[in-house]
Amino acid sequence: MANQMLLLTTLLAVTCALVIAFEPSPLQDFCVADTTSSATRVNGLPCLDSKLAQAEHFFFSGLHIPGNTSNPVGGKVTPVNVVQIPGLNTLGISLARIDYAKWGVIPPHTHPRATEILTVLEGSLYVGFVTSNPDNKLISKVLYKGDVFVFPVGLVHFQQNVGNGNAISLSSLSSQNPGVNTIANAVFGANPSIPDDVLAKSFQVDKSVISSLQAKF
Repeated sequence: MANQMLLLTTLLAVTCALVIAFEPSPLQDFCVADTTSSATRVNGLPCLDSKLAQAEHFFFSGLHIPGNTSNPVGGKVTPVNVVQIPGLNTLGISLARIDYAKWGVIPPHTHPRATEILTVLEGSLYVGFVTSNPDNKLISKVLYKGDVFVFPVGLVHFQQNVGNGNAISLSSLSSQNPGVNTIANAVFGANPSIPDDVLAKSFQVDKSVISSLQAKF
């Protein structure tokens, strides 16, 4: 009996932990983000009084405009998340248009709060993600117009234009605020800097290499 009670208690604890780990469904029609509020933010932004909601809170214009890819990586992300559409607050979804110059890339990065599903609108892309330690398996594929690929939440992933011209993709993400950590920026552009001896030992290179990389970020 004691063992059965212990098992039941453990199962209940695990179940509660799993329930708490996921964002609950909204308990109201919507929660337009009130960016001027000083209220405590818990899993989203404070809600504007619903009586003040207007169509503009649920609207964004400009996703048809190409992003400027004149930058070192040749890629440009145009986000459509809770910052651009306050009405997305608590709804767990967002979009991004991504433009790629020829051979342009979206460098390896993660979204700590979202799974991403990418659709190629124009051109062809080489995409991939890397599984967690210890396997670190690269799962990759070349995509063409109309193809769809999924990047699981939290995993390092990337995109590269491998076509003969510009490319465009559209991504949906399972959070109104997915976040992004670009690996190179986080490692070599941290503020304050990660000590060069830590990075030199981690990457098994000379400190001068680390200094050169940090100077780029």
